[in-house]
This record gives sequence, C-alpha cells and structure tokens, in this order.
Amino acid sequence: MVTIGTPGSSSAKRVMLLGSGELGKEVAIELQRLGCEVIAVDRYADAPAMQVAHKAHVINMLDEKTLYELIRSESPDLVVPEIEAIATEALLTVEAEGTTVVPTARAANLTMNRRGIRELVASELEIRTSPYRFVESLEELTQAVTEVGLPCVVKPVMSSSGKGQSTIKDEGDIRAAWDYALAGTRGGADSLIVEGFVDFDYEITLLTIRHAGGVSFCDPIGHRQEAGDYRESWQPQPMADSVLAECQSIATRVSKALGGYGLFGMEFFIQGDTVYFSEVSPRPHDTGLVTLISQNLSEFQLHVRAILGLPIPLIQQYGPSASCPVLVRGESNAVEFVDVDQALVEPHTDLRLFGKPEVHGSRRMGVVITRRDTVEDARAAAVRLSDRVRVGPSSDVSRQSGTVLK
Repeated sequence: MVTIGTPGSSSAKRVMLLGSGELGKEVAIELQRLGCEVIAVDRYADAPAMQVAHKAHVINMLDEKTLYELIRSESPDLVVPEIEAIATEALLTVEAEGTTVVPTARAANLTMNRRGIRELVASELEIRTSPYRFVESLEELTQAVTEVGLPCVVKPVMSSSGKGQSTIKDEGDIRAAWDYALAGTRGGADSLIVEGFVDFDYEITLLTIRHAGGVSFCDPIGHRQEAGDYRESWQPQPMADSVLAECQSIATRVSKALGGYGLFGMEFFIQGDTVYFSEVSPRPHDTGLVTLISQNLSEFQLHVRAILGLPIPLIQQYGPSASCPVLVRGESNAVEFVDVDQALVEPHTDLRLFGKPEVHGSRRMGVVITRRDTVEDARAAAVRLSDRVRVGPSSDVSRQSGTVLK
C-alpha cells in the first residue's frame, strides 16, 4: 500500500531533487501531480525545477558537508539525484542513516565517476565495452592512445553533457585533448578515460525501469550526438529483435547490480549484431525527452511511478516520434524567443521552453517534439520546427541550427 499525504503538512511525501534543470523540472511536475512536496536544489538560482517546486535551495552540491547538512535539515522522504555533479559521499552517509536515495547512493556514486561504472560493467559483470584506459597524466594519455589505437575518444571521468569530451584523430591532437578534458571535469578529479573508437552502425538509449512489479522497457531511442551532447533523438530505433533482446538482458543485469527503483538511461553502440555497452544514467535521460510525445507515460512519469512504488501496467508507444533541442549560443541573462508560434503550426508537435535564466557559451534552452507517420518524417519535422524558433535581437545570443544526418 502506497500512501501520499498533503504538501506543506505533517503528512507530506517530501522529495528533494538534487539538480533542477529541464529534466528535473519535468520530474517535479510529475511528483506534484501525485501530491508530493518538492524541494529543488541546484548550484544556481531560478533553475527550471525551482520555478515549479514548493521550496528551493542554492548550494554547491559538490561540497559534502553543505549537502549533508541540507538533507538533514530538510529531512526528505526521498533524495533524487538528477545530475552527476554531486558529493555522493554525502548520499552514502544519509542513506546509511536511513534516508532513501534514488535509486541507491551506490548507483549515484558509481555512475558519477566513469571509472566506477566501467569497472562494474566490464570487470565485474564482464559485459562488452569499447577498449579503454584510465590516465592521470599527459604521459599516460600518450601511452593509452598508442594502446587503444586511433581514432579514440577522451573524456573526464567526471563530467556531463559532453563537457571535456573530444576525439583524437592523430597524435597532434593529444595535448589539446588533455587540456580540454581537464577544463571540462567536475568535482576536482584529474583522471581521464580513453576509449577506443567503435565503428558503430547506430547508438541507442534503452530506458529501463526497475519498479515494484519488475523491470520494464521503453522502445529503443536512436540519437545523434555532437561533442558528446545530443542533437536529435527518435523513437523507435529500428533494430533486430535478437539485438534488442541482448540490450534488454544487459540493461537488466546492470540495473540489478546498481539496485533500487527508478528509471535508468542505458546507452549502447550497435555494430551489426554486436552490442557494446556505453554508459548508464540512473535517472531520466536527455534523449528521452522524445517520450513527452511518443508514449502514454513519459520517462518522467515512469521514473516517478517507480520511485514512489506505484504500478506500471502498460507502456504504450503512440508512433514514430522525434525531438530536436533549441540550442542557443552567446552570453545573456534575458533571452527572448520570437516566432514561437511558427514552431507549433503543424499537428502532432509540441514545444518546451525550459526557462533557464542565463546562457554562457552554448546551452540547450528548449526542445521541439514531433510525431509523424515515419521516423524520417518525425526527425525532419523536429529539426525544421526547432529552427523556426529564433532569438530576439536584444538577447545578445544566436541560435544553433539542427541538421538531420542522412
């Protein structure tokens, strides 16, 4: 029996979100639809989820003492990490003291650091991954490039959204890749992972949900990335039944090893009939924004149902769908969007503007989601309609255009 009280009262089911971006905002909305009290936390003020939460706090979530003290003072029923940049030692401590961390503090700890999750998957579970090396100096990086071969990908062991990630195509790129990775790392870590390049045919996100009734899957989501960050996603990604079954088997094993209830974004490279595990996020995934239009239950609804112990009797896919982010580049704390109406003139189309308070460099500020008769039509429509959303001349920023790759 699941019991949910009244927000603001002594009976409230209180949920603390650690990370309050666009994904956290959708989680907060779904929690509130089910009567939960939401506390949004992030490193900056007016983050998207804070705009819809009951309470908000701005702290450095990488500061273990500060994070621990905030959790203790608020005493939430559930702590829900929504980003990687968190002092997971504090989560391990509060979980040991009796607070529920979603899906588990161990899962948050392992997946924040690429060393932890790679060693779990490749060494303990013996699941196929790309060849890899961990390095802590420029000299070790040079040696690792020789061992895994060119081209190869270099990433910080702790980062998100492609920050610090680059591809080394020849030896002349090594120093620049080292400097770029260190600049993009989070949490003060100076370790990098070097991954051998997999010449994959396509890559997918398999949204995997561990809940009270077992393990469920969404249809596979195809996606395209640039500089480690997603530029398009679509659902379903066509693939052989046997390959999908192997991905589901791996996802079940990995999510079981991480434990707890919730949604896991499992990423795989597919090369012919061969499956390579790539990464996992124990939370809703950015490529899963497409599920806001493609399914009866979005990834955010699924995550919330799972963490609250609620049933998930059916996940129904409505038809070929796609998403394309609204990307903005520049410097501004007052971005204005114009021609918003032009993004919504076609049926089976929706737009989410995230309400992020500022842009420094390049930032995802919204997303267009579409449903059409074919995946190809959905992808083309999502990119075309995303490009119609422009920024006003007073915003001191520019739009980055999306391009569908054939």
